[in-house]
This record gives sequence, structure tokens and C-alpha cells, in this order.
Amino acid sequence: MVKGSAAPLKMTELKELSLLELQQRLRDSLDNLEALRFQLDSGQLPNTARVRTLRRDIAKIRTLIREIELGIRKPKGSVA
Repeated sequence: MVKGSAAPLKMTELKELSLLELQQRLRDSLDNLEALRFQLDSGQLPNTARVRTLRRDIAKIRTLIREIELGIRKPKGSVA
């Protein structure tokens, strides 16, 4: 069973997470996407829009991680 809600993640919520938390959230989202795609292929996915929402959430997380890597954004929990 795929865990997580169907509501999209908000950038304000994601900006409050540390780099490690973002990376963990990314891994979880990628695992969920794999499970959703399997359900979609087997015809067992009732909410097909969830795939699109999850892909957008993954893009948001990757964007924040990349901003931290480039120094555009300071990760939460770091000493300025």
C-alpha cells in the first residue's frame, strides 16, 4: 500500500526541513512513485492524479536540495 496523502506538499513546509530530512523525503517519494506506477500499470490505482502530484512534489524537493548545494539557500539547522 502506498503511504502518504494525496495533498501536494507546500514549499513553505519543505523549506523548514534540514538537508537530511529533504533527502529522506525524496527517497520516500521515489519509493511511493515506483509503487504508484506499478499500481497504475496493473489497473489498481483509483486516483491517477496522484502520480502527477507526486512527480511535482519530487521536483520541489530536488529543487530545494539543489539550491542548498549551490549555496542559494541555507539549510535549516545550519549555523549562519
